[in-house]
Order: sequence, then structure tokens, then C-alpha cells
Amino acid sequence: MSDAVTIIPVTGPIRGVAHPPGSKSITNRALLLAGLATGTSHLTGVLKSDDTAHMATALRAMGVMVAEPDATSFVVTGNGRLLAPSAPLFLGNAGTATRFLTAAAALVDGKVVLDGDAHMHKRPIAPLLAALRQLGVRTDCPTGCPPVTVHGAGGIAGGRVEIDAGLSSQYVSAILMAAPRASGPVDIRLTGQDIGAKGYVTLTLAAMAAFGATARETGPGSWLVTPGGYRATDFLIEPDASAATYLWAAEVLTGGKIDLGLPATAFTQPDARAYAMIARFPNLPAEIDGSQMQDAVPTLAVLAAFNRTPVRFTGIANLRVKECDRVAALATELARIRPGLAWEDGDDLVVMGDPELAGQTLPTRIETYVDHRIAMSFALAGLKIGGITILDPGCVAKTWPEYWDVLRGLGVALSQGG
Repeated sequence: MSDAVTIIPVTGPIRGVAHPPGSKSITNRALLLAGLATGTSHLTGVLKSDDTAHMATALRAMGVMVAEPDATSFVVTGNGRLLAPSAPLFLGNAGTATRFLTAAAALVDGKVVLDGDAHMHKRPIAPLLAALRQLGVRTDCPTGCPPVTVHGAGGIAGGRVEIDAGLSSQYVSAILMAAPRASGPVDIRLTGQDIGAKGYVTLTLAAMAAFGATARETGPGSWLVTPGGYRATDFLIEPDASAATYLWAAEVLTGGKIDLGLPATAFTQPDARAYAMIARFPNLPAEIDGSQMQDAVPTLAVLAAFNRTPVRFTGIANLRVKECDRVAALATELARIRPGLAWEDGDDLVVMGDPELAGQTLPTRIETYVDHRIAMSFALAGLKIGGITILDPGCVAKTWPEYWDVLRGLGVALSQGG
């Protein structure tokens, strides 16, 4: 793909059929659990993208057989153990792969180095390492961000572990998925009540149960995992709710109707709760708490630019440590479309809604910060505003490589370059 793509505004409602890819969050959980299981698991409906490719490649380097018979399937064969890789694991900017594998690396008998790109080197992992130390795991991580060296001893101890999940629920999910291989029960407790997108922990528990593990929530911020490992299974992955938000937003922006193949109520992922907000457009509420649907905030923020009234996004401080500082990126790029359209207020984002933006021509080159969600969400602005150009459009390969083709399939015209 070229280094830029310009969206041509649509002249009528977008109607058609479009299917979001498989859930990234569920795919990477299922890949790891299948790799830790004994036997052969068939994973269907999967996402094939940069993030899941990094997870699959890392598992192969750790002795797991991962075959790809078609575009939406993985066949994973493991023996219940992970081997020390012969070289550092390069995981790009895949947060799920990096955090989940850091905990899983403690099960290896030997040293595992986990590294990523320059963006991953800025993403905190210290709270997860502090929790692993309580389970007897030795790690080296001078900066508190990857690269990380895990000195695996072939397993982890049981017992109580306290974890600060204020920055990311992935720290909890990482410990949970490693815990069935502990030498005794693992009692996981949050320090405080703050947790980023707790619904993803629910996804983790459901996936673990499907692969035969025994884990349960014992309180609002505590979980208990019983040793026993995993068994291979066949596992169907639902479509990605975060990806679906772009299609839901395109519907309401244009007054159209897009058949996603399943209703919003069928999604189990946290970002699906954004549908209720999107359905209220152009009368979004004055304040939206994005803490439990974090990856949907870029979609909602761009949609809010066309709202009848201003919208304040709260509970989004964690967005500063995603693939980029998304609070700053959203404020900067919305203001690039029109000065004063959005700004940061502490860790909040304020968007001044203006329905009259629709139909205007406001030539703007949108910086994407190598962040797939910035690229995909700002493409929505181009459906109604002339001259919106997305730089580095190929960054969508992180989670939805076919995104631009899907827009074309819905009748959206795109111009290469700009």
C-alpha cells in the first residue's frame, strides 16, 4: 500500500455486508492456551494479523507446532511444555503477546528474552514483573518496559499474589493463564480497585475454562486458580468487537445499514458496549467513561466530532500507554482537522461536536503514529469531510489487514497518496 490514502466522502447511506475479522484478544489467548495444552487444538474464526503472527511465531520458537491450514484457522499441537527459544522473541508492538508470554516464559526451564519494536520499549510491564516475583520468578528489565529477560525454572510457585492492574488488565490475564501450571493454587488479588478494562479478564477466564482449566472470580478484585494444566480442544473465535465499532459508526454517520453477520448483543468482548453509545448518535452523552471500552474510544471520539453537543471522555488515562499516547493523538489530529475541535484536559479528552463539519472540505493529513486504531477511526471522518488523508495506512495490518478493502467493498472510494 502507498504511504497515504485519501478517503472520498460518500454521497449517501452506506449499505452492504461486511464481516469484522476474528477477535485479536481472543485469538492470542487461544493460541497461548493451545500451546500450553497437551494434544492438538483446532482454532477457527481466528484473526491473522501482525499481532497474532508474532504470538504464533513465538510459540513455534518455544517448541509448539502451529499450522495454518487456511486464512481463518490455526492448528496447534503441544505437549504441555514450552522450551527455551534459541534467540530473543521479537513481538513487535503486540501488547497481548508480550505480556502473556512474559508470564508463560516462567514455565520454561531456561532463559527467555522478550523484545519488541521502539513503541513496545515505551509500554510498561513492571507491575506484571512485580507479581511474577511474588511467585518466585526472576526477571531482568532495567527500564520497566521491554525488553524483558525471564529466568524460567520450569514452573511457578503457588500462593497469594498481589498485582497492580491500574494500567492494564493484561497483567492479570497473564498471571491467570500461567497459573494452572503452578505447583499449588494461585490466589490473585488486585492492589486497589482500579483495573483497565476488566471485561478482558472475563474473556480470559472463559478461554481458560474452554481449555480445561479451573479458575474462578472470588470477589470484585480477586481470582483463584487451581493447578491442573490445560487440555487441547476445538475453539471458535468470535469476530472482533473493536473492529466492529468502525462499521457501527459508519452506519450512523451515513444513515446506512451494514450487516456484520451477528448482532451487537452477540459479542462478549468489552468494546461491544460501545454500540449502545454509537446508537445514540448524534446525541451522544455529555460525558463518556471509556475505562471499560478503551479500544473503542478512538471510534467514539471521531464520531463525537459530528455530534450535536460537546463530549468529554473520562477514565481514559490508560490510553496514554497503548500503541501510542492515544489521548494526545486524538486531540492533536482532531484539532488538525479544525483548530479547537478537541483538546486534552488533564487525562480527559474534550471533543466539540459540530454536525456542520459534514459536507465541508478540510484538507488534512492525519498522522497515525504507527497506531492502527488512529488510522481506522480517522478514516470515518473522511466519510463526511472532504480532503481527509490517512498517513501510513498500512499500520492497520496490526489487527485488520483488510480494512481498506472492506471499505471499498462497501462502496467507499479511496485515492492512493494525498
